[in-house]
Amino acid sequence: MASQGIHGNLLEVTVVSCSRLKDTEWISRQDPYVCIEYGSSKSTTRTCTDGGKNPTFQEKFVFTLIEGLRDLNVSVWNSNTVTYDDFIGSGKIPLAKALSQGFDDSSWPLQSKTGRHGGDVRIIMHYTNGNKPAKDAAQKPSKGFASPYAPPAGMYSAPPLVAASYPPPGGAYPQPYPTYGGYPPAPYPPHPVTYPPAQYPPNPAYGSHYPPGSPFPGMYPPPY
Repeated sequence: MASQGIHGNLLEVTVVSCSRLKDTEWISRQDPYVCIEYGSSKSTTRTCTDGGKNPTFQEKFVFTLIEGLRDLNVSVWNSNTVTYDDFIGSGKIPLAKALSQGFDDSSWPLQSKTGRHGGDVRIIMHYTNGNKPAKDAAQKPSKGFASPYAPPAGMYSAPPLVAASYPPPGGAYPQPYPTYGGYPPAPYPPHPVTYPPAQYPPNPAYGSHYPPGSPFPGMYPPPY
């Protein structure tokens, strides 16, 4: 059960308002305030000046839970400046719903000294360690909920790692580029060169006289 093991946990109690309170004043409007007791802890709201029968408070208090103590004691008083404060009504508030569901927003009846109805007090309680209602749990998916738009497992998984062997098998490293005919390539054969170069035969169109019309055929340069 969620209510087990409550010792040391925190309970938030918010005093919201009162309604239809017993009026202890004959002439002016009464000034109510609320006292809440849990074990040896006691908290008091501010005084709602001229609050009358329907005062509003909206004040939050925090109590440390005690194992085996499952009730809050609440009492409403009218503040007086000259005489003692007037008792309006009191009641007991069980913590069962707040401890089991984590939340309780309810109005509780107050009883006067004569045992008559002294009004109502609205109190909200929050307990963070309590279980949430079943309807809330059904609406919210669990942490393991799989989205219908999620990709199948393995679609974007990383490729498996393959351990590289060193040195590579075969004792030789792979060639990054293909070779053609070996490297370095064979040198080109040298071109045969004869010196002095061979003389070209004279052009038969000009005969043996160069330049044409020279008086010294076959002699170049001609003598002075």
